[in-house]
Amino acid sequence: MHRLIILGPPGAGKGTQSERLARDLDLAHVATGDILRRAAQDGTDLGRRAAEIMRAGLLVPDDVMIGLIRRELAAPAAAKGFVLDGFPRTLEQAKALDALLAETGWKLDAVLYLEVPEGELVKRAAGRRVCKKCGANYNLLASPPTRAGICDACGGELYLRDDDREDTVRRRLEVYRRLTEPVVDHYRSCGLLRRVDGLAPPDAVYRSLLGQVTGAAKA
Repeated sequence: MHRLIILGPPGAGKGTQSERLARDLDLAHVATGDILRRAAQDGTDLGRRAAEIMRAGLLVPDDVMIGLIRRELAAPAAAKGFVLDGFPRTLEQAKALDALLAETGWKLDAVLYLEVPEGELVKRAAGRRVCKKCGANYNLLASPPTRAGICDACGGELYLRDDDREDTVRRRLEVYRRLTEPVVDHYRSCGLLRRVDGLAPPDAVYRSLLGQVTGAAKA
């Protein structure tokens, strides 16, 4: 059983790697994006509040995110272990998670930190393309479509999202540094942080992550 957090800046590959870890280690994949989408659809008070905040284009407050995470970790699937993807994003969230885990008697095994330089993150985002019809994702550098500008799956037109434009990406990275780097420092001080080079090819990154998880379990 493993209880893990995966951290890293936007575009570092957290989603892909955490999904793979969850699948191979039989863990619950607790991803904030998925949680928020489900919450917006479930009709609960917490879900309605999250939906209103997202519709307004605002960041979901810590208390809402903490409430949603509390609900996810109370679900039976999390009892076999989990990997948290996208949470915690602030120091307050990290401290609230510490308290929540203390209530359950659970302990984190490792906090995996994907390190990728800002220039590479901007380049990755600039190469990302999304299908207007089916939403399939491509990257012109790592996983280009067979035909330029055309989705392999449905033939739809591929486009560059506003979120992936350089000025937007740099703003998101600035917010990340301001809010999330204190979280990295927190877990470093707890002795849980495991750094992984996110510049390596995806399979090599995954092997490094898996090695860190195995090492943490033996420690």
